[in-house]
Amino acid sequence: MKLNPSDIRKTTAVDLTEIVSEVDRTALRGDALNSLSQTMFISPHLMAAAVRCVEAITILTVAMACAWRYPGFEKTNYFQIYFVISMTMAAVLPLMLEAAGLYKLEALLSPLKHLTKIAVVWLMLFAALASVVVLLQAGIYLSRIWIVTWATSGFFFFLATRYFIAHALRRLNQAGQFNRRAVIVGGGDNASKVIAAIQGSHASGISLVGMFDDRDDKRAAPELRGLHKLGNVDDLIDFVRTTRIDTLLITLPVTAEERLLQILNRLWVLPVDIRLSAYGQKLRYRPRAYSYLGNVPCLDVFDRPLGDWGPVLKSTMDKCIALVAIIALSPIMAMVALAVKFESKGPIIFKQKRYGFNNELIEIYKFRSMHTDASDADAVNLVTKGDRRVTKVGRFIRRTSLDELPQFFNVLNGDLSLVGPRPHATKAKAGEDLYEHVVDGYFARHKVKPGITGWAQINGWRGETDTAEKIERRVEHDLYYIENWSLAFDIYILARTPLSLLNTEQAY
Repeated sequence: MKLNPSDIRKTTAVDLTEIVSEVDRTALRGDALNSLSQTMFISPHLMAAAVRCVEAITILTVAMACAWRYPGFEKTNYFQIYFVISMTMAAVLPLMLEAAGLYKLEALLSPLKHLTKIAVVWLMLFAALASVVVLLQAGIYLSRIWIVTWATSGFFFFLATRYFIAHALRRLNQAGQFNRRAVIVGGGDNASKVIAAIQGSHASGISLVGMFDDRDDKRAAPELRGLHKLGNVDDLIDFVRTTRIDTLLITLPVTAEERLLQILNRLWVLPVDIRLSAYGQKLRYRPRAYSYLGNVPCLDVFDRPLGDWGPVLKSTMDKCIALVAIIALSPIMAMVALAVKFESKGPIIFKQKRYGFNNELIEIYKFRSMHTDASDADAVNLVTKGDRRVTKVGRFIRRTSLDELPQFFNVLNGDLSLVGPRPHATKAKAGEDLYEHVVDGYFARHKVKPGITGWAQINGWRGETDTAEKIERRVEHDLYYIENWSLAFDIYILARTPLSLLNTEQAY
């Protein structure tokens, strides 16, 4: 077969264009990563909750300071009454401010614009206090001077607090830390309209980072309204793995069902919110079926696990319990360490790379249970019953799970949670195949931090994974845990864990 030189030149030109385009997109992804690495998303809900706490403490502090400065206060027996009233007012004020919409980001950033609302809420609060005092004839127990002093000085302290908070929040807002970072999945006219709608939304709370589309530049423009295409869907998965993206907004029409399913099947393993744009759709659902990104109505396809509050509550519980456990179990850990040291040569602690949250590599600590020269850091060959690589002490601590006690230190440094899918070694296999090749959607278990114990473990799925069924059942339980997480669920699993350790059939 002969080739025409002009065809060769044409093909080469096309190839060069594609190579240049890919180099440009790689550079754009690098620029986006560099800019995003310096900013971290702060949930406006969490920020508002922190402001509520600060303001409640402020009004309580001013109240008690005014009472303490009131002449003769130390000689009265009514301290408890003053304190209870102050606490009640400190609890009620945030509720009234919330009802007035004064904890929205816009109100917190510009308190002077909402000064009238703040003053009305403040007057209503103290008018209610005065009414209660009169109705209950409690004037003989309370000082009117105290109430008036508290009302006037407290108002100015409250405004000062809001001013300093607003100053700090404006700096964070200018850095984009209150905006959810989103990428557009798909291109063409639909994407262009959605981008325009978000960019035209007032205080949308969304920062668009870029576009990802499997189509080439001929079928989909490489840039829309200043937003660049950063790659295809496979590039998007790697991009989300290496930075913090909060939302994926898919702009494909719902009529492209097959293509939508293909994309969702690849993206659902990521720990992000996935939304399907309903902007411009002729098919309309009930209003409650939609959530909104700026002015863009969306259908919620997948939600990020745990939500806004979940990670904070879970992390707080993890670190508190882990610290207590380390202190309480330190004598046992010391004895295990001595036994490991005296039985065989080598380090006491075995460190192993495993997959953590969002497929990040983390280093897990365990008491060494194998002979040093037989250690398998990548777990290419999983431990089996009667495995000669395991020491005598190692066999005992593996069966009783004492080898995993150092992982409480992993919890303290934030790599692990107390409860979650167990982290697996990078080369772990079920039979002859890697776990990710055995179970479709295996990496979806990495949408949350891995844990020391988990729903799979207390249901008997621990130990050797020599068959596909064993790892499938583990992943099935892990995904159930992720979808149904709650603090009560975590506490239940922790309570069941000691009993589950009595079953040592699969622990060797």
